[in-house]
Amino acid sequence: MNPYVAQLTITFLSILMWAVIARSLLSWFPVDQSSPLYQMLFKVTEPIIDPIRRVMPNTGMFDMSPMIAMMLLIVMQYLVAGLVAPA
Repeated sequence: MNPYVAQLTITFLSILMWAVIARSLLSWFPVDQSSPLYQMLFKVTEPIIDPIRRVMPNTGMFDMSPMIAMMLLIVMQYLVAGLVAPA
């Protein structure tokens, strides 16, 4: 794999992970959900979090799907980095 494409993919996955973290932290505070920042984070992270939320069992008031999404994004980063093994 081209190392530049791999680095771009790893950077993109890292940005997605930070977006999931930001959305999770914002859920702890009273934030205007119509604000542009919240709407952007919701639109970027919902396609990642929603399928996980539908598969996971209900854990009460704690939503574990952002944590699972972050773990999956980290695993994907390691997989992409492993494709660029030194020759």
